[in-house]
This record gives sequence, structure tokens and C-alpha cells, in this order.
Amino acid sequence: MVRTRWQPHPPPPLLLLVLVWLPQSLSLDLIAYVPQITAWDLEGKITATTFSLEQPRCVFDEHVSTKDTIWLVVAFSNASRDFQNPQTAAKIPTFPQLLTDGHYMTLPLSLDQLPCEDLTGGSGGVPVLRVGNDFGCYQRPYCNAPLPSQGPYSVKFLVMDAAGPPKAETKWSNPIYLHQGKNPNSIDTWPGRRSGCMIVITSILSALAGLLLLAFLAASTTRFSSLWWPEEAPEQLRIGSFMGKRYMTHHIPPSEAATLPVGCEPGLDPLPSLSP
Repeated sequence: MVRTRWQPHPPPPLLLLVLVWLPQSLSLDLIAYVPQITAWDLEGKITATTFSLEQPRCVFDEHVSTKDTIWLVVAFSNASRDFQNPQTAAKIPTFPQLLTDGHYMTLPLSLDQLPCEDLTGGSGGVPVLRVGNDFGCYQRPYCNAPLPSQGPYSVKFLVMDAAGPPKAETKWSNPIYLHQGKNPNSIDTWPGRRSGCMIVITSILSALAGLLLLAFLAASTTRFSSLWWPEEAPEQLRIGSFMGKRYMTHHIPPSEAATLPVGCEPGLDPLPSLSP
């Protein structure tokens, strides 16, 4: 009977993958922090292309050094489970990969940009991180471009060492839905689908507008008609004409005028007499 020497069998590839991944997962700190939409009452904190997160202040102080970088990972909620933390800076996914891989990283921050002090009292600003706020950054690698759809999206913070490997991460946020505007093609503009009450109100308003327009035109015509057609001046005021008073003269017959003595004409005083 021939005895063969026992040789150890090589581990399966799956076991090697687990052994390689296990030290990395054990060295990665999980921070018990869940990113969320800011609680400040702000207009537009969720729009069709952006949303505003609260800043994670006093969250990474025990896990981050001054040389580390805090990244925001943005992913579609259904693709967040498949996200693998990049091991080097060259493996950091950029914004175009959102449409292909379902995730990207943006908004690199340092620890001094997230102080524990509340800066709202002095500057009047609100400490938020606005995702999708940079509308002109499509050419930059880690741009914060507007989000392409309603979502939902999930986010988490990832701390990476200056050399590349990640050091700590937070939990994933709850799904974030963006506001979806109404499709212009779905707006019905056919009057036949309007209610009877709306048609009556529209008709009344149109009639009132027409009456007001007619009243305005009539008032304007009356006001300026004297400028267009000046009235004829009275006969007494015509240029080149004159009308004086008409006087009734007394007609004296010739027989009576001959019998009157000299100096007794009507309207003349009698001549004084020369006789003693």
C-alpha cells in the first residue's frame, strides 16, 4: 500500500475575498449618525433638482484628523446597497456615474469646515449642505450638479484618509424624494373640458371688459371732439365783421319841417330874441 503525503488544499476564491475584505471592514469605523434634511424652515429646501442636508457638526471630531477628507456619497436608494467604498482617491466615483452606476461622491469637506460652534448667531446664515446646487460644474470631476430625477436618493458621509483608504462612515439616510413638476404636455388647454361655472365667469368678465372699453372710448371721444371739430364762432365774434346797435330814427315829414321857425328844430334851444 502506497501512502501519499498530505498536502493542504488552496482556499476557495470566495474565502480569499472574505479574508481580504475583513480587515478593511473591521478598520472602518461606523458612526451612529443618520444624514437628514435640515429641520430649518427654509423655502426651497427640497426642489426638483436639489435638497438641503443639515451639516454634520460635532460628528467626526473623534474619527477625523485635519488631513482627512469628508465626502458625501449620493446614490439612488435602490443602488445604495451595491455601493463599494473606494480604496483610493482615483476610485472615487464622479457625477456622470450616477446615471450608469447609480451613485457618485461630492462636496469634499475638511474638519475645520464643520465646527461645533453655531455660526447662525453671528453671520445670520443657516448651516446646510445643498446637494445639486452647482448648475455650471459639469466639467469638474467632483461637481455638485443638479440631480436628474425625482429619486428617491440616499446619502451617507464617508471619511477618507489622505493616502486614500476610508476610515469612517455614517449610516445611510432615509429615502429622499424631490419635488416633481407637472409635465407641460399633460396640461389640458381645451375649453370643452372646463366646468360650466368657469365658462360663465369667463363670459361675464369678458363682457365687463368690453363694456369698460366702450365707455372709455366714448369718454375719450367726447373729451377730445372739440379739438377735432371746433364749434363755429357766433356771428358777432367773426373776424372782419362788426355789428353795432340799431337805432330807430324819427322821420319828419317835409311839410312840418318847412313850417317850423328858425331855431325851433327838434333838439335845438330857441335863439335869443334881439328885440327890447
